[in-house]
Amino acid sequence: MGKVRLADIAEKVGVSTVTVHNALSGQKGVSGDLRERILKVAAEMGYEGVNKDKKSGESGSIQKIGVLIAEKYLGNHTAYYWKIYQELALAATEKQCFTIVETLKTDERARIRELPQMVLQNAVEGIIIIGEIDRQYIRRLKEAVSIPIVFLDFYDNEFAQDAVIVDNFYGMYQMTEVLFKNGIEEIGFIGSTHATSNILDRYCGYMKSMMEHRKNIHPEWVIEDRDETGLVQFELPNRLPKAFVCNCDLVAGMLVNKLNARGLKVPEDISVVGFDNFLYPGYADIKITTYEVNIKAMVKVAIKKLIKQFHNPNSGGGPEIICGQVVLKNSVKEMKFH
Repeated sequence: MGKVRLADIAEKVGVSTVTVHNALSGQKGVSGDLRERILKVAAEMGYEGVNKDKKSGESGSIQKIGVLIAEKYLGNHTAYYWKIYQELALAATEKQCFTIVETLKTDERARIRELPQMVLQNAVEGIIIIGEIDRQYIRRLKEAVSIPIVFLDFYDNEFAQDAVIVDNFYGMYQMTEVLFKNGIEEIGFIGSTHATSNILDRYCGYMKSMMEHRKNIHPEWVIEDRDETGLVQFELPNRLPKAFVCNCDLVAGMLVNKLNARGLKVPEDISVVGFDNFLYPGYADIKITTYEVNIKAMVKVAIKKLIKQFHNPNSGGGPEIICGQVVLKNSVKEMKFH
């Protein structure tokens, strides 16, 4: 008999896979009777982890993974991080793990002593932090707990024993090279370089390409795009370059709208490239040339690293960089060579 999946249990009981996930992980939203029924069916079908000891790292046991995300990443425009969490939750179930998500509110950054409820209640055996959060908070968290912590889409040399990040530097280097290959040489950058390490790394990739082509970086074309709370908003200068490299697709979409409002067309008048390959609703009908982040690979590596720490707390291997790929679409003006 093959390995029993959550979908198999869901079909047998007549509920959704999410309901089975919530029942087996002890989360809210499932009645007591239904939870008992799901547990009974899971045990009858031989689902691994049911009626087993829950010692951390034990083969076949169900581990609960806490997922911590800063509230600023979950606004109306930043559904990208929800996408990462959804993929992470799916990857966790494949490894007999379940996830409990908690958001770190913006004002909590000033109240460093407050720890996540899932930690205070000893509800999780490991934590995955998605996105960059306040370093003082990370320091406090690591001092307070002894459970494994893995950083996803963020790396800090001081704190991150284990981390998984996208290839921000060479990814954005490649995106800038796309513009040069099409004969475009006046290129600006949109992104607050000190807002996150990801944006800074992407700016450095852009800068490498500009330096290799011996092109000056004009200060007025390096545009801040967000404040300390993560609110994304920016203004364009009067004189514009021939192209902009945007630190993410959200900003690229906002840029296209701003250019259209000025009567400028993309890519006929100005070319635009982004990063993430994530479509944000309500922005730019044009398909933006971008760097696709391999989210599925990133979350699988993060889960693998955490499970490895369950078995060996000293197994942290530092950052693992996951490469993505350039996705050519319709936002770059192609050079016609004669």
